Amino acid sequence: MIKLLCVAIVAGLVLESNQQRLEPSRPDPIRPQPKRLERSLVKRDLPVVYPTHIRCWTGWFDRDDPTDTGDWENLNNLRNENPGKICPNPTDIEAKTLTGLSVAAAGDVIFESDKTTGFICKNEDQGPNKMCNDYRVRFSCHPPFCGGVCWTNWYDRDLPSGTGDWETLSNLKNENPGQICDSPMYIEAVTTDTMTPATSTGENFSHYNPTVGFVCQNKDQTDGECLNYKVRFGCRCP
Repeated sequence: MIKLLCVAIVAGLVLESNQQRLEPSRPDPIRPQPKRLERSLVKRDLPVVYPTHIRCWTGWFDRDDPTDTGDWENLNNLRNENPGKICPNPTDIEAKTLTGLSVAAAGDVIFESDKTTGFICKNEDQGPNKMCNDYRVRFSCHPPFCGGVCWTNWYDRDLPSGTGDWETLSNLKNENPGQICDSPMYIEAVTTDTMTPATSTGENFSHYNPTVGFVCQNKDQTDGECLNYKVRFGCRCP
């Protein structure tokens, strides 16, 4: 009897040992590390107003001249006089004199220049016996306000390891001669790793328009560093 009991106990231990060896091993659960982009979205969950992240310029508008009180290229009047030609919520504004000078080069004192109000230069704000230059303006919008487009290649000339990611049009044209048109209509910026649209990252941008290009500065981010971006430009198809 004792021998039978011992044999049964040994057999049970052997069976249990075999079952343990046959069971597949269960690895420790892997805890995925959050991507930097995901942290960025959590920190700065900003709304995206438009379903598209592509931006372009409207045509130029010149509704006034400075012969009276100044040059009033205000957005409300421009909308009324050009129905359907300016988007509901412009993202930027650009003003130049009719001779092609930028506002800075012209040297006038500007009363207002923003995407909500428009552009206003008052003669009374200029020096003695001086009036404003005659300006024209245009607004940065999302399609379909700028017509058809042919895209360039993607460009990634900078990393955010210094002061930020500087994908400026002037530098890109110098470094890629003949590849980008003189006056792009559109610009698109996405992250280099996941192709996430720049406007969906929650980061803040110093410039994001087809004239200047794209600039993300580290000092403007809550975590102190921009993501790495690449850009392309949309030109009128030949």
